[in-house]
Parts: sequence; structure tokens; C-alpha cells
Amino acid sequence: MSQHPAIAGIQLVLGGNVFGMTADRDASFEVLDTFYELGGRMIDTAEGYSAWVPGHKGGESETVLGQWLESRGVRADMRIGTKTNMLGKPGMLSPDKVAAALEGSLERLRTDYVDLYYAHRDETGTPLDEIVAGFDALVRAGKVRSVGASNFSAERLGAALDVAERAGATGYSVLQNEYNLIEREACEGDIRDLCLARGVVMLPYFGLASGFLTGKYRSEADLAGRARGESVRRYLVKGAPALAALDAVVAETGASHAQVALAWINAQPGIGAPLASATSAAQVRELCAAASLQLSSEHLALLTAAA
Repeated sequence: MSQHPAIAGIQLVLGGNVFGMTADRDASFEVLDTFYELGGRMIDTAEGYSAWVPGHKGGESETVLGQWLESRGVRADMRIGTKTNMLGKPGMLSPDKVAAALEGSLERLRTDYVDLYYAHRDETGTPLDEIVAGFDALVRAGKVRSVGASNFSAERLGAALDVAERAGATGYSVLQNEYNLIEREACEGDIRDLCLARGVVMLPYFGLASGFLTGKYRSEADLAGRARGESVRRYLVKGAPALAALDAVVAETGASHAQVALAWINAQPGIGAPLASATSAAQVRELCAAASLQLSSEHLALLTAAA
């Protein structure tokens, strides 16, 4: 496991995108309580979760998470990561915009600092030196412990790291891109080489490919009436080989599809932990078990070759 100050507990980051959305306050609290009891200590959220839902404006996830942190009195135990600029709009990573966004997140999270603050998406309307300076100022102010980049290319991540190094400023130390058995480009090749060379830890999202790698979705009929139906559709054809390989490993290990899919990610170079979300205590237990699952070299090779 790659080490990073923001990583604590088991090798799994609990995704908070469902809090206040497909998991209401009570269900979210049950998920969070179970995660904590099982040794989970890192949670991922964003100011934009869940602005895409009719009637929501964003901040719903942070609000629920903040209520839980306060009610349970566990803020000091937890590592909280949140993000700004979900839509990648030009100018939204300027120092004043980032500072203002953080204040909103801190208020909703009911805390005076976050362990990890991400640029949710890159934007080219603000010069890189200004972006770096803005995040660095928040670290110097004690409101942010570490900074991360999400949905960045290798070129832009490398350029930002160079700017930070020249300025003696806090640079991105975490990358959160999409990565799973089916979608690999954003965390392999040049960008993985860069992260390994520069000490950037990868905490990838969509580790279960929107639920496709749980094995529940195998045909169009399986998508009917499902909240994630549209998100999963893109995997039905191109994800079939990966699912077949998962089926084989599941049959031989007795682990679940989700556990095997996440264990494969954990075994890859440069990975600190994968992100995965849950809407019930049972799902949390299943996901947490993946953190300790060790796959054989033969199983890893089979899965890697499948896509």
C-alpha cells in the first residue's frame, strides 16, 4: 500500500456521493457507522454532490457527512477529502474562488480543516502558478492538510507539479482518476509512470464501474428501473471479458465480484486505495472485506489480461 498522510485505516476510501441522494440521512449514518466500526477512516466527498439531482443544489453529501462527524465526535479519527470545481469551468480554480468554495465545504462538514482538498476537474482559464498558489495558501493557513488533483491528464499534472516545485509550494500529492478493470487509461501508462516518479498516490474512483463489476448487470433487462442504469449501459459490451474473468476468479476464491474487482485495483502499482460507495451496512461489510483480500499472481494475470 502506498503511504500518504491522508490515508488511514483499511485500504478503502468510502465514496460519499450517495449521501443525501440514494442514501438518506438514516441510511448514510448506518453506512458511516459500519465503515467506522470496521476500521474505515477515509471518506471522499465533494461540494458538487449531488447537484445533478432535481431539487438539489450541491453540498448535500458534505452536509450529511458533517452531521455524522459532529454527532459521533470522530472528526479527529477520520481523513476527509472533498473537492471543488466539479464542472471544470474556466476561472473556478482561481485563488479567491477556491478559498470561497472551501469555506462553504468547511461549514457543511462542520470542521475547520480538510485532510485532502482536490481540484475536482482541471481548468485552463486560470494560470497554473495562480492555481498552485491558491491551494498552497490554504495549506499554509491550516485549513487544508494535503492537496489533490482529480480527472487530470499526465501533461497537466506534471506541469502543475513542476510549477509547485519551482515555487516551493505544496503540490498535488494525490490523483483521483477513473480506474477499474475496464477503464484503465486514466491511471496507467504515462500518468502512472509520472505518479510513481513524483510520489503522487492514486486513489481512483469508479472502482466497480458504476456497479457493473458487482456482476448484477449482464443485459439491458438488468438495467430496467435501476438508478445506475444509464451509467452502467456503456459497460455492457466492452466489459463482458472483464466480467467473465471475474466470474472465474469468484468461482475459485469464493470472494464476491466486488471484492475481487477492488482487490485487483489494490494490487496495482501506485495505488493507495480505491474508492467505492455503499448504501447499506451489508454493502459496507462486503467492500471492506476487499481491503484484506490477496489475489494470487495467476488470478491477477487473468484479470489484467481480460480487458
